[in-house]
Amino acid sequence: MCQLLGMNCATPTDITFSFRGFSQRAGITSDHCDGFGIAFFEDKACRLFADNQSAVESPIAELIRNYPIKSRNVIAHIRKATQGKINLENAHPFSRELWGRQWIFAHNGDLHDFHPELAGRFTPVGNTDSERAFCYLLEQLVKRFGYTEPSLDQVFDVLLEVSPQIAEHGTFNFCLSNGQALFAYAITKLHWLVREYPFKPAQLIDLDVEVDFSEVTTPEDRVAVITTEPLTQNEVWTAFEPGELILFQHGRPIRHGKTHIERLEREHLDPSLKRVTKADQY
Repeated sequence: MCQLLGMNCATPTDITFSFRGFSQRAGITSDHCDGFGIAFFEDKACRLFADNQSAVESPIAELIRNYPIKSRNVIAHIRKATQGKINLENAHPFSRELWGRQWIFAHNGDLHDFHPELAGRFTPVGNTDSERAFCYLLEQLVKRFGYTEPSLDQVFDVLLEVSPQIAEHGTFNFCLSNGQALFAYAITKLHWLVREYPFKPAQLIDLDVEVDFSEVTTPEDRVAVITTEPLTQNEVWTAFEPGELILFQHGRPIRHGKTHIERLEREHLDPSLKRVTKADQY
């Protein structure tokens, strides 16, 4: 199964520490070797780097590990392919323009028999279930709000309604951002933490690296980190509940919501109904 990494900050912050540990899972501490991508927002636009090489071997990933690009919202992804060829067009995160802003999306999971009718405003470039889900989410937002850009709370309400419909088709964990905030949704596995004053040292799990954040931060800094599996061994990570949607802004969670997934309830009552997918096996 793919892995996600997101960061939402009160002040522009670099992600080099977290990405160093995260990228080790692309062939050293795990086997998510089928490409990687990372997007850094700068107000409404973003810098997006992607490669169909693993984040261990890619020279682009090496640049990211050593170049402290500062941003308030970052989304990264390392891929273990379940659907779609291993090529650049299928590398996450995906990007689209809506209401004069870039929207960035990355998905972890595997959706079965998910082929929604799309009106054409948003069309997949590749052939992954993930990009189809992204296009479908954006299309639902346009159907609700047309040419008028909604508030973050309004976007949250639509995501809370539409996400469980998609999740009925399989595993649907994602990070989504438009540069103003970061939305994260989990069906199976996602974790988060907030680093804020007074800052403490953090030790990576996947690499023998420790940073004392009290030496490189100010009291105004605050960072929320969202990831599939915890990245550090000496910090307290909070696991998402199944069906939980969280809106992060200014480096902290500002709204939580819980969705009802009928498929999960049926599988809980009768485990024989559970569909075993590649994503479940990894």
